[in-house]
Amino acid sequence: MKEDKAFVKEITPQSEDFSRWYIDAIKKADLMDYTPVRGCIVFKPDGFELWERIQEAMNKRFKETGHRNAYFPMLIPESFFQKEKEHIEGFNPELPWVTEAGG
Repeated sequence: MKEDKAFVKEITPQSEDFSRWYIDAIKKADLMDYTPVRGCIVFKPDGFELWERIQEAMNKRFKETGHRNAYFPMLIPESFFQKEKEHIEGFNPELPWVTEAGG
């Protein structure tokens, strides 16, 4: 029990900073980790299994309610993010920037 208390103390309180809490929790649980490429993460086996279970549950609910899934492009124009930056104070997406294309 003592170890559990120490473990919890290392995680930012959810009420203090939700984003930091979420990152702390998933890293401490060893579900994911960051890559050297900004905005990219690696889902570790337990994290990926959890993601698959979430997808299964959500897909079932979607089908029951007549909703459909969609995938969106991986590459999004910078202008779209600039527009969000104007609408949402503090908006700063973590993402890789593609600066060159082609051979």
